Amino acid sequence: MVQLVGSLRKELADSLSTCKVLVVGAGGIGCELLKNLVLTGFKNIEVIDLDTIDVSNLNRQFLFQKKHVGKSKAQVCKYQGISLSSLYPDYNVEFFRNFMLVMNALDNRAARNHVNRMCLAADIPLIESGTAGYLGQVTVIKKGMTECYECQPKPTQKTFPGCTIRNTPSEPIHCIVWAKYLFNQLFGEEDADQEVSPDTADPEASWNPEDTAARATASEKDGDIKRVSTKEWARSTGYDPVKLFNKVPLFKDDIMYLLTMDKLWKKRKAPLPLDWQQLENTYPQEESVGSGLKDQQVLGVWALCQLFQHSVETLRSQLQEKGEGAELVWDKDDPPAMDFVTAAANLRMHIFSMNMKSPFDVKSMAGNIIPAIATTNAVIAGLIVLEGLKILSGELESCRTIFLNKCPNLRKKLLVPCVLDPPSVNCYVCASKPEVTVKLNVHKTMVLSLQDRILKERFGMVAPDVQIEDGKGTILISSEEGETETNNSKFLADFGIRNGSRLQVDDFLQDYTLLVNVLHTEELERDVEFEVVGEAPDKAPPPQTNQEDVNSITNGNKDSAQPSTSSKAPAQDDDVMIVDSDEEEGASSSSAAAAAAATSGTKRKHSDAETGETSTKRPRTVQSSEAAAPTENDDDDDIIALD
Repeated sequence: MVQLVGSLRKELADSLSTCKVLVVGAGGIGCELLKNLVLTGFKNIEVIDLDTIDVSNLNRQFLFQKKHVGKSKAQVCKYQGISLSSLYPDYNVEFFRNFMLVMNALDNRAARNHVNRMCLAADIPLIESGTAGYLGQVTVIKKGMTECYECQPKPTQKTFPGCTIRNTPSEPIHCIVWAKYLFNQLFGEEDADQEVSPDTADPEASWNPEDTAARATASEKDGDIKRVSTKEWARSTGYDPVKLFNKVPLFKDDIMYLLTMDKLWKKRKAPLPLDWQQLENTYPQEESVGSGLKDQQVLGVWALCQLFQHSVETLRSQLQEKGEGAELVWDKDDPPAMDFVTAAANLRMHIFSMNMKSPFDVKSMAGNIIPAIATTNAVIAGLIVLEGLKILSGELESCRTIFLNKCPNLRKKLLVPCVLDPPSVNCYVCASKPEVTVKLNVHKTMVLSLQDRILKERFGMVAPDVQIEDGKGTILISSEEGETETNNSKFLADFGIRNGSRLQVDDFLQDYTLLVNVLHTEELERDVEFEVVGEAPDKAPPPQTNQEDVNSITNGNKDSAQPSTSSKAPAQDDDVMIVDSDEEEGASSSSAAAAAAATSGTKRKHSDAETGETSTKRPRTVQSSEAAAPTENDDDDDIIALD
């Protein structure tokens, strides 16, 4: 007779009191997960979380109260909290080997990559999770048994050409990105790559600057487009809101300058310059559009002007309080900063004849978030514990990837379990001999770019060491401080790297080795530094389906899709996957990598675990957010990340 302790077998209940588990992330999902673990009977829990508690966390992260704002999340949790990042060197493979199980509740791809590699190196089971509004997903990762988090390529961060942002915005997000750039130009750290003034080098314009400059009708000399520094000019005016509005680099003079680039407007509707005094006389009594809460109403043009004025004055005061040479950092949870971006972005939308957005919509887009829903977090946290109990019971083969839908599928199921996928033989992380081919121009790619943009940013390394396979063992990059810093400003070609060269890359912190094959080319697209051969999810071929496949889809409602843990060469920037079946009636194989990414660009069929029949997953064809790892808040510009 099975002896029970509560709802658990006695053997399992006893093991919960002794096994050591690690929770990475104490946000929306993490708080629910920690509560569940304690109530289930886990006694030895450690927490890693770098973040401090913010007011905006309190509506769903119930372990925290107003008195905790500003304190470490991990410390407040009081479960042997560790207030450091999972990327910190102390959290190496040996650290992860102390645990029987790791559970991720993370909010960014870099940390997910690292934990994935640590668990693979330590051979520890990892449970991944993510939510996106009403959608959610849980999956299990085990070395040699399932796909890892990085088995499938992830879409690259969505960015926009500078000339589009500065000259020809066509979507609200272009204006919001521009407004965030403007904030930094005026109040924060200036970045040459975030210029907001008209781009005179725009190849589409094809105009003569000398001829056109004489036609530009800027009202005063200090508003001329040839200014040296936006911030210096703004300071010289005392951050006068009206002068900022009419002149550099906002809504009147720069727009009039853009109008002189005739060719830009032959097939587009030309922008309409705004003048403060005219607006004050034209729209003094206008009201907000829409109903509901104040932040969900679209402000009128003059109301936006007043919001712009008030935010500039408040931000100016903040700068003065910080002292000479101070800079502000944009934060979506700082009301004056958010008001500035809301006003500036909407005024630019009006200039370029777009429908304006409510403060709530602007915050969601500018803050790169999909609003988190506490109920979704709670459901996903419960599923994490259930999968964890299977692992601790020695039943790894019964673990599943489970999708939480917004609406029931045709089988009236909100939860859809799927069989875990095996490891990808081409994975550049968990394959027996990881290898990639990178296409780049060896005469234009610097060593620092190889280190930061390719190895760290693209391939998720923390402290890479690079040796050239040139018969001499030349060390190109060393993780030891000061050893190869003089190489950073040199080009790869300076070290004899050419087409066909091979680089041996080791990250000892991650216990990870990667062989990089260099493919030299001079034909990369504009603004593209490199390409990973064979891994271009944003350029994958479209899905090939037939009517029989379409008819077999039983979960075709776009609102019932789920965030995917994988990204099978997605054809679009989409982060959800529609699954046609569940465990009871033919389980579809899942993507058991980890929470992130987009759907497959091609149809896949998988044998059902019990019947041997095939079922399919198909990509959702509705454009979604950038397919970053499901996060609660991610600071990557121009992306909507997930919880």
